[in-house]
Amino acid sequence: MWSRSYGTVTAMARVDDEVAPVNGGATGASDTEVQDGGQAGAGQIIRRNFSDTVLSSVATLGRALRIGATASYIGTADAFRGRFQVHETLTQAWFLIRVTAIPSILMAIPFGVIVSAQVGNIVSELGADSMIGAAGGLGVIKQGAPMATAMLLGGAGAAAIAADLGARTVREEVDALRVMGIDPVQRLVVPRIAAMMLVAPLLNILIIFIGVGSGFLVAVSALNVTPGSYWQSFGAFTTSIDVWVSLVKSLMFGFLVVVIACQRGLEAKGGPRGVADGVNAAVVMSIAAAVVLNTVITQVVTMFFPVRMA
Repeated sequence: MWSRSYGTVTAMARVDDEVAPVNGGATGASDTEVQDGGQAGAGQIIRRNFSDTVLSSVATLGRALRIGATASYIGTADAFRGRFQVHETLTQAWFLIRVTAIPSILMAIPFGVIVSAQVGNIVSELGADSMIGAAGGLGVIKQGAPMATAMLLGGAGAAAIAADLGARTVREEVDALRVMGIDPVQRLVVPRIAAMMLVAPLLNILIIFIGVGSGFLVAVSALNVTPGSYWQSFGAFTTSIDVWVSLVKSLMFGFLVVVIACQRGLEAKGGPRGVADGVNAAVVMSIAAAVVLNTVITQVVTMFFPVRMA
C-alpha cells in the first residue's frame, strides 16, 4: 500500500515537473501581455480623461457665453424700457470696488517697480537710459494693467459672485424665483454684468496710473533717469490706441469673468461642497480664459497696430 501510494506521488511529481515549464512559460507570456495591456489601458484612460476635461471646459464656456448673451439682450431691452436695475447695479459695483481696489494698488506698485528695474538694467547696458519710460509705460499699459485687472476680478470678483449665486442656488432661492415667474438671469445676472462693465475699466485706469507712477519714481530715484527724458520717451511711444486697447481688453476680461462666475454659481449643486467647487472652477476658468483671450488680442493688435513713435 505504501509503495503504491509512493508510486502515485512520484508520478504526480513527474507530471508537475513536466508541466511546470509550460505553465511557467505561459505565465511569463501572460505577465508581459498583461503589462502591455495595462500600459495601453492607462494610455486610453489618460486620453479619455483629457478629452472629457477639454470637452467639459468648452461646454462650460459655451453655457457661460450663452448666459452672457441672454443677459446682454435682457439688459439692453430693460435699459430702453426704463426698467434697468440701477440701484442693484450700483450696489454690486460698489462691492466689487471694495474687494478689488486695495489689492489693485498693492499689485500695481510692485509691478511698475519690477518693470522699470528690469528694463532699466538692460537699457543701461545699451546706453539708452531715456527709453525706460517708453518700455515701462508700454509694458504697464498694454499688458500689465489688463492682466492685473483680469486676475483681480477673477480672483476676488468671480469668487464672490460664484459664492453668492451658488449659495442662492443650493438654498433653492433661484428655483423660487422661477416659480414666481421671475427670470433669474434678469434679476441676478444682468446687474452683476453691468457692475463688472463699470468697474473693470476704472480698475484698469487705476492700475495704469499707479504702475506708471511707481515706475517713474524708481527710474528717477534709483536709475538716475531725468524726469524730462522719462516722460519724453513715454509720450513718444505711447499712443491713444494703446490706452483704448487696454480699456477694451479690461472690458472683455470683465465680461468673461462675470459670465463664467454667474454660470458656475447658477449650476452649483450638492450643498456647501458644490458651492466651494463652483467658486474654485469660476476662479480658475475665468483667469485661464482671460489669458487665452489676451494672447489672441495681443497678436491681432500687433499685426494691425505695431509699435511706433507717436
